[in-house]
Formats: sequence, structure tokens, C-alpha cells
Amino acid sequence: MAGSLERWRQRWAIDRDRLALAGRRSQEVLLLAGVTGVLVGLAVAAFDELAAEHVFPWVLDLPLWATAAAPLVGLLLSAAALRWLAGGATPATTDEYIRSFHEQGRALDTRPAPGRLAASIATLGSGGSLGYEGPAIYAGSSIGAWLQQRLARVFRTEDPKVLLVAGAAAGVAAIFRAPVTGLVYALEVPYRDDLARRALLPAAVASAASYVTFAALIGTDPLFPVAGQPDLSLRDLLGAALVGLFAGGFARLFSVVIGRAKALQGLASPWVRALVAGVVLGGLFLAGWAMTDANLTLGAGYDTMRWATSADHGLLLIVAAATLRVAATATTVAGGGVGGLFVPLVVQGYLVGEAARVLVDPANATLFPVVGIAAYLGAGYNVALASVVFVAEVTGRPGFVVPGLIAAVVAQLVMGRRSLSPYQVDRRTGYLERRLAMGVAATVDTEARTVPPDATLDELFWQHLIGTRQRAAVVVDGNRYLGLVGVDELGAVEQEAWPQRTVAEVMRTDVPTISPSATVSDAAQAMAAHRVDRLAVTDGDAFVGVVTHEGIVRLDEILDATDR
Repeated sequence: MAGSLERWRQRWAIDRDRLALAGRRSQEVLLLAGVTGVLVGLAVAAFDELAAEHVFPWVLDLPLWATAAAPLVGLLLSAAALRWLAGGATPATTDEYIRSFHEQGRALDTRPAPGRLAASIATLGSGGSLGYEGPAIYAGSSIGAWLQQRLARVFRTEDPKVLLVAGAAAGVAAIFRAPVTGLVYALEVPYRDDLARRALLPAAVASAASYVTFAALIGTDPLFPVAGQPDLSLRDLLGAALVGLFAGGFARLFSVVIGRAKALQGLASPWVRALVAGVVLGGLFLAGWAMTDANLTLGAGYDTMRWATSADHGLLLIVAAATLRVAATATTVAGGGVGGLFVPLVVQGYLVGEAARVLVDPANATLFPVVGIAAYLGAGYNVALASVVFVAEVTGRPGFVVPGLIAAVVAQLVMGRRSLSPYQVDRRTGYLERRLAMGVAATVDTEARTVPPDATLDELFWQHLIGTRQRAAVVVDGNRYLGLVGVDELGAVEQEAWPQRTVAEVMRTDVPTISPSATVSDAAQAMAAHRVDRLAVTDGDAFVGVVTHEGIVRLDEILDATDR
């Protein structure tokens, strides 16, 4: 009895120490999330002050011809920064965050960060038609990832990307002066139908800290201040659903255009792409200026939104402005510009809503444009929650939440599975699902024993099946795969004939091979279809190794894949 009591006390002491350690680590993680938020707030404030408050206004004050030429200079400088400062990195910002979030066992590479941010200042400061939030997300996630890599001992193995998410949330919170939007967007954007909820509390702390830091330096005014509260009627709610329908359709088209623009990035050298895109952007700016005497295409698009609200413009002029903006954004992407697509979605949504206002209710100056933002943004990145919260925060009017939610849901239904980011996945996956989605190269046994075609069945039985406790063996001649032979083929031959019969006479040749680039799921399905427990992995005609059921479901490898 005394011995049992003593063992119980020892176990309690161990459990108590573990709980205390977990509590201290949780506090340290939240403290580091706060530090991340402050650092990101400072970085984004500096970035915004330089690009948005100094360089871009200076470009707009230049003579008209010089303003039109500025994007060309900016894209060339951006290409140079990516080439020599970022080590040949791609222009990706938000996509880089999403891609890194889903990569197992690899942290975000922060070495290209200074070069990418320099490229984004060149792009956006010179009038590239992208958003400031992309570089803010990338800067935030880079700072968070850098901190976590250097203080890895504080974090549990199941939280490998927690400061990556916290930093991204902090970046959005600062650039839009919207802490809840930053939190929700960073958690929502990696998935189409799920949330990265494991990072909720650290992301909330980082988002709040970043917002306070940025606001202390820049101010707290809403990004799009709107006067009054919407007086909603059934007609307005039905109109919001209609706006969502059109916004979802146009967002699908927008995603196709941007996808084609990204594909063009690999068709020519960065210098050629920057040169051609710069000339096109200059032409689009001059075309918009000729129509309206205003800047419709350069910059993130806030000038376009101010133009749209400055007077009652006809429907055709609004459609023309929206078309020019899409062309300018796609051209900037194709030219290798570094920036985000969040704000271009906001601008397009505003213009779609403004067109709906002209058609449906000309007297309602704010409802439809704001609802259009929620719908278009929610559809573009499949972030319905973030889009609605964004509208409420940046307008300072929570009354837009209900119509915005209606429009965002309708738009996302129309958008379907499309997204502006190719790295989004539908939802979080479990251990086995992630295991099956891995490449077969992760489980291939390159040292697996094989049997030559001229071996006798007697040798097969004693040396390759019984001797290795296997049900089947792969038949290989030199480095060339021939077939598969196992106990079923062996059992079809009388035992007395085993010393005289060869493996080549009875082996199966109908079992397919699988390439190293296939997934584990492909291998499992092929084994099930042919009722075998192993497959040969071949690269062309060359034998590489064997993948087996045992290799796929090996417990220690499954448990290595930690939940996000």
C-alpha cells in the first residue's frame, strides 16, 4: 500500500511539472507573439510611410509623361531587387505565406525578405497596380518565422508555424488599421473551407499589438470612412444578394485573368517582362486620364475609389474604369511586380457595387459599393468572414455586416473552388490523409531485396520469401524491372517442380510500376486494385526501389506528421 502511494505521488509530481512547463511555454509564446506584433507594426509603418506617403505621391506630382513612365522604371528596379537582393526569388508575397504554411517540415525562408520588400517599394511607389497588404503579410510572416526559428525551444512540435501566422495577422492588422480583419484573414486564407485555429490566440495578440504600434505612429482613422448607418429594407438585402451574384461572377473572371498573368512570368526574362509591362501600364494610365482627367490605374486603387465617389458617373464610365484597373493589375503581375491582390479585389468590388447602385438605387450612396467590397473580396480568396469583418472595420460602420455577409456568401457560392492563390487547400487534413498525399519517394525502400528472373522457385521460397518473411518479391534483371512473384504464383506449382522451374516462368507481368513523383495514395490504390502488397518504383526503365503496405502505414512515420 505504501509503495503504491509513493508511486502515485511520483507520477503526480511528474505530471505537475509537465503542466507547469506547458503553462510557462504558453505564456512565453504569447509574449513572443506580442513582440512579433510590435516589430511588424514598426516595419509596416515604415514601409507604408516610405512607399505610400512619400514615393507614390511624388510620382503623381511629376509631369504627365514622367508619371506614365514611372511604372516602367519601378518594374525594372523591382526585377533588379529580386535578382540581386533577393537571390532570384519570385514576386510572391501572400502566396509565399500560404505556401509556407502548408509545407511540412520546412520553415519560411527569410533570406529573400529584404530584397522582396525593396522590390515591393519599387513596384508600389512607382504606381504598380497592386496592394500594400501583400508586402505587409510577407514582412509580418517573415518576422514571425525568423523569431520562431531562433527561439525554437519555446515552441511545442505541434506548433511549428504559430508565429508565421501571428506575423501575417499583424501585417494585415497594421496596413488596414483593422486588428480583427488581420486575425481572421491570417487564419482563414490558407484554406477554402477551414481555419488555422491552432494559432488563434497568438495571432490575436500579435494583431492587437501590431495595430496599437501602427496606430501610435500613423493614426486610427478608418481606411474608408462612411457617414451614417445603413437603413436596411428587404429591397436592400435582395440587392445585396444581387451584388454578390455579379461580384462572384466577375471575381471568377478576375481569378482567370490573374492566373494567366502569373503564367506569363515564366515566358520571358524579367527584364523583357518589366519593359513590356511598364510600357503597357503607361498607356493604360494615359487612356484613363484622357477619359476622366484622373488617375484610374496607378497605385493600389484608392484614387479610383475616390474618383468613383466624387460625382455621379455613368454606368459605361464605371465599367471602363473597372476594366482598366483589371488590365493594370494583370499587367503589373505579368511584369513581375511585387504586391498584393487584396486591395485590387477591394477596388473591383467597390466599382461593381457602384455600378449596381447606378442601376438599382442611385440615391443609396454607400450600401452597394461597401457590399460589393465584401462580396468581391470574399470570393477572390474564399475568405467570407474576413471580408465582412474588413468592411465593418475599415468603414467604421458595423451596420454593413448583415448585407455584406449575404453578398459575400452568394459571391463565394458563385466563385466555387476557384481562388487567386494556387496554394490554398480545402481544409485541414489528418495524419493519414497527409501521409497519403505525400510523394511516394518518402516511403520507397531503395535497399529492398529483389529476385533475378533465372532464380528457381525453390530459391525464391527459401531465400526471398521465407528468409525475409515476405509474401512477394520484385523480379529485376540487372537494373530493369520485369515483374512480381509471390506465394500465390508459387502455390500454383507443385513443390516437387520448384527446383526445375524459374521465377521468369511464373512471375506476374500485369502489375504496373509507379513513378517516384506519384503520391502514396496512388500507390495504395494500385496495390488494392491488383491485390498485391508491394509495387516497384521505376524511373523510366530503371528500377528505383519498392513501396509496400508496411512502408505506407508505418506508425512512427505517421506520427512524425504533426497537426497544424
